[in-house]
Amino acid sequence: MQDTPKNFYKKLLGRIGEKKAEKHLKSIGYKILEKNFTTDIGEIDLVAKDGEYIVFVEVKTRASNKYGLPSEAVNYKKRKKYENLASLYLQKNSKLDCPCRFDVVEIIGKNINHIINAFCV
Repeated sequence: MQDTPKNFYKKLLGRIGEKKAEKHLKSIGYKILEKNFTTDIGEIDLVAKDGEYIVFVEVKTRASNKYGLPSEAVNYKKRKKYENLASLYLQKNSKLDCPCRFDVVEIIGKNINHIINAFCV
């Protein structure tokens, strides 16, 4: 991705959103296990623990809902990628027997919407 002002703004907005999501999750009792878990196939924004569950969190941030809700960007292709990334995380950390789920935190401006168990794979 070329480093244009627009791309810089999108990256910055995304990082700010991830910080807000992390703060929100901690405030409701989640323990953050990892931020930006990265492999050759992609990245999981946040990996957290909620009770017995390992939670893989996709954070979607937008300045407005002009182009739809942020969560609508978590399409089939993105969900399959998250499934593969989650499998890699569980293998790497010897947690194949742990229950897990996928949450989405969408942020529009100052509003945070946390969708628990947003999708199944």
